[in-house]
Amino acid sequence: MTDVIHNQWHLIYSMHYKAGLPPGVLNVITGFGATAGASLCSHMDVDKQSEVTLELGGKSPFIVCEDADVDAAVEAAHFALFFNQGQCCCAGSRTFVHESIYDEFVEKAKARALKRVVGDPFKNGVEQGPQIDSAQFEKIMKYIRSGVENGATLESGGQRIGSKGYYIQPTVFSNVQARYLQLTMDNMLIAKDEIFGPVQSILKFKDLEEVIRRANATSYGLASGVFTQNMDTANTLMRALRVGTVWINCYDVFDAAIPFGGYKMSGQGRVRGIYSLRSYLQVKAVVTALKNPAWL
Repeated sequence: MTDVIHNQWHLIYSMHYKAGLPPGVLNVITGFGATAGASLCSHMDVDKQSEVTLELGGKSPFIVCEDADVDAAVEAAHFALFFNQGQCCCAGSRTFVHESIYDEFVEKAKARALKRVVGDPFKNGVEQGPQIDSAQFEKIMKYIRSGVENGATLESGGQRIGSKGYYIQPTVFSNVQARYLQLTMDNMLIAKDEIFGPVQSILKFKDLEEVIRRANATSYGLASGVFTQNMDTANTLMRALRVGTVWINCYDVFDAAIPFGGYKMSGQGRVRGIYSLRSYLQVKAVVTALKNPAWL
């Protein structure tokens, strides 16, 4: 393992030197906190010890409003959840759909999931490969069983594909709701926990006040999606949702200049953009007196 780490750092050094980074700008020091860490923290020539930046999990809401283009929303919600076999930190795994278009959305989401091609990810045309390992496979199947046991409607999928590998059918649940009417939050495990697999939960809502409350009723806050043709609605939701990223009429759109990170248990700090660099900047204020200023 030591040799592997050494080779990796050697590669990093080589890449930076080839890019023209001057000697001494990048210094990699490995060691334990009580030795290397303590020495760095106490040394007066070290100007900055940065905090740890954590981008953690999520249970991102994907909100489809009554005026949304249903076909476009179905496709975007499908991508938001099933991308990378559902193994995506910001996956739109809670699909909230307005009651006026709920049934239409569910039928089309089911049809799209049934068309999804699962198989060898190295073959052309395959959209979904296997889960990462047996432990994750078993975890996902456990959540699927809990969804059925808790009364959600299994619209499609829910089973293993084949006897080799960790392939799971693209799974869609509807009627994902609180088991007891007096509860103010969605308490099914498939609506609460980060499954990290190809399991879409479709939940019904009546108005913006309700969906905002339910979308925020989670320990996570990484990302969200909003589908609407009304900019007032979009602005209301983007301000109210306690998440690090809000995608409007799109999902998983990234750029090196856009900061990414979460609220609550979805992490701390930001990667990308100027917000990821602020901890490393020293700001200098310069005040110069004017000649014969008017206020003297």
